[in-house]
Amino acid sequence: MITGLGTVNPLANNVADTWTGLCNGQSGVNQITQFDASPFRTQIAGELKNFEPDQLFGSKQARRLDRYSQFALAAAMEAIDDSNLELESEDPFRVGVILGTGIGGMRTFEEECEKYQQKGPDRISPFLIPRMMPNGATAAISIHFGLRGPTFSVSSACASAADAIAMARDIILAGRGDAIITGGAEAAITPLGLGGFCAARSLSERNDAPQIASRPFDQNRDGFVLGEGAGVIVVEEYEHARRRGANIYCEITGCGQASDAHHITAPDPHGAGAINAMRLAIADAGRNVDEIDYINAHATSTHLGDLAEANAICQVFGSHIDKLAVSCTKSMIGHLCGGSGGVATIAAALSIRHGTIHPTINCDDLDPEVKLDITPNTAREIGVRNAMLNNFGFGGHNSSLVLSKI
Repeated sequence: MITGLGTVNPLANNVADTWTGLCNGQSGVNQITQFDASPFRTQIAGELKNFEPDQLFGSKQARRLDRYSQFALAAAMEAIDDSNLELESEDPFRVGVILGTGIGGMRTFEEECEKYQQKGPDRISPFLIPRMMPNGATAAISIHFGLRGPTFSVSSACASAADAIAMARDIILAGRGDAIITGGAEAAITPLGLGGFCAARSLSERNDAPQIASRPFDQNRDGFVLGEGAGVIVVEEYEHARRRGANIYCEITGCGQASDAHHITAPDPHGAGAINAMRLAIADAGRNVDEIDYINAHATSTHLGDLAEANAICQVFGSHIDKLAVSCTKSMIGHLCGGSGGVATIAAALSIRHGTIHPTINCDDLDPEVKLDITPNTAREIGVRNAMLNNFGFGGHNSSLVLSKI
C-alpha cells in the first residue's frame, strides 16, 4: 500500500503544488542558472527553484550531502509526514529505505576533481566518497530517521526508481518489513552531466523556447530535457497500515522487469523489453489488459524511445487501446533520470485518488505513427481503477508498475 507521498521537482517542492501544476499543464523547464551553459549545445533544463536545504535539515547536514541526497531527504521528510507514520513507535528493524538513482553524486565528483587538479590531493574533501556514492541518499534517510530495516540502493539508469519501488513491495510481501521509504532521486544538471548527454545527442536544443522543448510523441520532438529532483513514497504492509488507520492512496499490485539486450542507449525498436515488462506487471497484478485505465508513459521526447514505447503499448493492449488514456509527466518537468519513476508513481497514485489524469503538453502535432490517446493539453476527469507507469533506461532496462484502487 502507498500511504505517503513526497517530492521536490522543477514544478514545485511539495506534492500539492506539483499536482496543481501538472493538472494545469505548467512547465518547469527554463534556462540553466546553476552554471554558465553558453558553451553547450543545450542550455535549458528542469531545475529546482527556491530549494533551501539549510532550512530543511540544517546547514551542517546539508553540507555533508550531495545535491541528489538533499533532494531525496527532503522528499522523504514530506512522504513520512504525509503518511503519519510515527517512527518512534515502530520497530526500526522493520522499516527500511530503498532508493534508486541513475548517477548519484555527480556534482560532488566534479567539484572534487576540479579541486584536486587545482590544489592537489591534500585538499580533497573527506566527504568525497560518502557524498558521491550512489547509496549516499539511502544512507542519509536511514541515518536521519534511525531506520534499521532493509536498506540499499538501486541503479538501473532511468528505471532505477521504479525498480526500487518494486523491490520495496517485494520485501513487504515477503514479510521482511512493515514499511519501506522508496522512490528515486537525481541531480545531474552539472557541466559534465549536461555535456555527456549533449555528446550523446540525447537532449533537445530548443534553447530559445525552453517551456515547449519537452514534447513527448510530437512529430517535431528533438530530444529530452534534463530535469532534477526526487519522488519518494511510503510503501506499507496492508494490515500494518489498516491497524494504524493510515490514509491509503492505492495498492501496488503489479511489477514487471525485462531487458532489451539490444544496445547501451537505443531501445529495442520493436519494444520487446517494454512489451514483456508491461505484460509481466499486468499478470502480476492479476488484471486483464482491458482493466488498465491509464498509463503514465516513460515518453522522454526522443524520436526512437517514444515510438518504441507507443508501438509496445499498442501491441500489449490491442483493441483496448481506443479506451486507454495516456499522459506524460516529463512534458512538464523534463527527465529526472533515476528519479523519474518516483514522480511518475506519485502522479499515478494521485490520478487514482482524484479521478483525474494530468495532460501531456507540447504535443502540437502528434506523430502519425503514434496511435495513442495522449490526453493533450487539458486534464481529464475519469475514474481510474488501475494505472500503469513505465520507466525505461539506458542499457535496455525496462520496468513497469501497476497501481490499483482499493
